[in-house]
Amino acid sequence: MLASLVVAYIINPVFAVDFMQKDSKPEKGAWRKAGFRKTSIIFAVLALLGYLINFGLGNLIVLFYLIYALHKVWLKDVIYRFQTERWPRVQNAYKNTIAWSLSGKRSIIILSGTVGLLILSFVVTILRKPGVVFFPQADPNFTYVYLTLPEGTSAEFTDSIVQIAEKKVFEILEKNGNKSIVESVISNVAVGATDPNSGDRSTKSNKGKITVAFTEFPQRDGRSTRKLLEEIRAGLTGFAGAELVVEQESNGPPVGKAINIEIRGDEFESLVKTGSQLKQFLDEKNIPGVEELKSDFISSKPELIVNIDRERANRYGISTAQIGMALRNSIYGAEASKFKDANDDYPIMVRVEKSTSNDLNELLNMRITFRDMVAGGMLRQIPLSAVANVSYSNTFGGINRINQKRVITLSSNVLTGFAPNEVVAQVTDAITQYGQPEGLEIVLTGEQEEQAETASFLSTAMLASIAIIIVILVAQFNSITKPIIILSEIFFSVIGVLLGFAIFDMDFSVIMSGIGIVALIGIVVRNGILIVEFTDLLRSQGMPLKAALIEAGKTRMTPVLLTAAATILGLIPLAIGLNMDFVTLFSEFNPHIFFGGDSVAFWGPLSWTMIFGLGFATILTLFIVPNLY
Repeated sequence: MLASLVVAYIINPVFAVDFMQKDSKPEKGAWRKAGFRKTSIIFAVLALLGYLINFGLGNLIVLFYLIYALHKVWLKDVIYRFQTERWPRVQNAYKNTIAWSLSGKRSIIILSGTVGLLILSFVVTILRKPGVVFFPQADPNFTYVYLTLPEGTSAEFTDSIVQIAEKKVFEILEKNGNKSIVESVISNVAVGATDPNSGDRSTKSNKGKITVAFTEFPQRDGRSTRKLLEEIRAGLTGFAGAELVVEQESNGPPVGKAINIEIRGDEFESLVKTGSQLKQFLDEKNIPGVEELKSDFISSKPELIVNIDRERANRYGISTAQIGMALRNSIYGAEASKFKDANDDYPIMVRVEKSTSNDLNELLNMRITFRDMVAGGMLRQIPLSAVANVSYSNTFGGINRINQKRVITLSSNVLTGFAPNEVVAQVTDAITQYGQPEGLEIVLTGEQEEQAETASFLSTAMLASIAIIIVILVAQFNSITKPIIILSEIFFSVIGVLLGFAIFDMDFSVIMSGIGIVALIGIVVRNGILIVEFTDLLRSQGMPLKAALIEAGKTRMTPVLLTAAATILGLIPLAIGLNMDFVTLFSEFNPHIFFGGDSVAFWGPLSWTMIFGLGFATILTLFIVPNLY
């Protein structure tokens, strides 16, 4: 930031601080003055102390001295010539232009043209159909591969499939030397294998996850990790019976998938049927950009049913509770005692060997011990198969509820290169064609719901801010027309935003672009107040309307441009993603400059919104406001 200010000061003296009065011509040979020599000695002492403390600190003090010396020796004269020769010519040119625009019917033509340009900007935006994203996404720093096998799959089998997928991932990473930008590849099976954004933290033996962590942005040599994510997604095929999802880390607030369809209802069978049919219907539509629709409803969880022959069990005097408890203790174990030490108690669990508990024949041959009351209380044992048999079945994995209503959710990511809002619009049209089954409700939630809520909040915030500004302006000017003149700048400044995004083919971000427009209001209003307030002051002194407007525009031109230029210059590093290490700049003379990264993806839409809007609003302030007045 310091270097940027120095460059701006040297190249653009109009934006520099006015160190002197315009009528005071700088003296020649200022560097020979005693004051300059004393200041040089002070800087020399400070630089020496700085070098003793830290090499970089000493260099920073030397830089301050060089700026001071450059100003004394050269910049003073440059600033004086600019203020007395060049800038007055610019002001006179503006004065002649604004006088010309205020003559005859030109004001009406200019204002009509501005309104026409506002309409044209909306038309261009509609025809261009820009991409609209809820939250800006940078190139991924992490890529996740989520693998889901059928319910009941053992962890050992899941691990074997994950190893095959992991091998394919390494083959893709080693292709074209991409492995050099990968920091690590970590695989999880069962534990920590679920998507953290789903809210599911359970341990499931049928799930696996592969995490690819990339190096930091400056170390990637300009290679796109987004492209690598697409290669991984395209390369992980051929896993029959397994669901694979490849996605990057989620930036911003957790909002769910871009496509998130909730089917709500009370009738369970109708809900399950509609969920299956709707998924099949949307799959047949083959909507471009949809990665793969997946349902959170598990309809085929394998189940082993132990059917107890109650009549035979009664003959032996065995209850179903005894049989159930014997099975449970064999599989999960029973607490026999506790081991105590100085810190805690540890339960001692007794259970059969794992190999036995996983063997159905062994479980059926498991001995059930009971006391035969017919035989006088004698202890007896019989195999489980004597009073029970086993059958195989499938069942539902679980039922989700939201606000006490049963819900089945269909969700999918949007592929890279497709605008989420356009894809969701096509999905919405397809759902409309499918229709709303009786007794059920089909709604799109997730990212779209959050986007609508955020847009509503930002709209409310903007209207509230405009209302507060109106109250303040009416109280200040004791008029309603002058606040309307100032506030008209807000709506006309949208022209710059829309045309800027259209010309440079940028996507709108609901959050960041919306905040940028709200932040733009204050600066635009402030510049409008400068013109209107000074015009009122000149008119109160008896100056005619047209002369007052010309003089107010000429006089207030400098602060208006200063405000706009300072804001735009300050936002450009954020907009282009300029990154610089000032510590190494002064300590090693290596600033490690690079452009891009996560910062430009996050702050870029907000910065460009303010740059485009403020750039056009400055023209409005200097030319449109006098004509409106």
